[in-house]
Amino acid sequence: MTMTNERVSPGQYPRQSATLANEAASVPVARQIVREACAEWGMDQGAAETGTLLISEIVTNAVRHGHSYSVRVIAERPRPDRLRVAVVDQSRRMPKLNIVGPDAMGGRGLLLVDALSDRWGTDLLPWGKRVWAEIAIEAGDP
Repeated sequence: MTMTNERVSPGQYPRQSATLANEAASVPVARQIVREACAEWGMDQGAAETGTLLISEIVTNAVRHGHSYSVRVIAERPRPDRLRVAVVDQSRRMPKLNIVGPDAMGGRGLLLVDALSDRWGTDLLPWGKRVWAEIAIEAGDP
């Protein structure tokens, strides 16, 4: 795992990122990265838990459907009142929000992302894509 903790200069925002193997064992590592970033940035436990669940679902989706050797996990604060988590992989296959029946064993990951985030999306890159989700955080958080 290659981890970066990018220091903030004036006009920049805090960001942590790591490149992980594209495998199921990377999901708990991604959760830990988000948990640690939220703690470092002084976010409340609710924001940390939501961010952790969001990254878990997005990484799981990338592992199942991304067909990359690795994924890049990112936690950042693009604004003082926002937390953004993202996963970058080398696949250009767009994630699809599915409506599944009550007996389905899976397929609800993006439904959870849609329900828990304030907004989410996919940015196509020349060599893959970035799937991201944002939540609002308390205005009193540092």
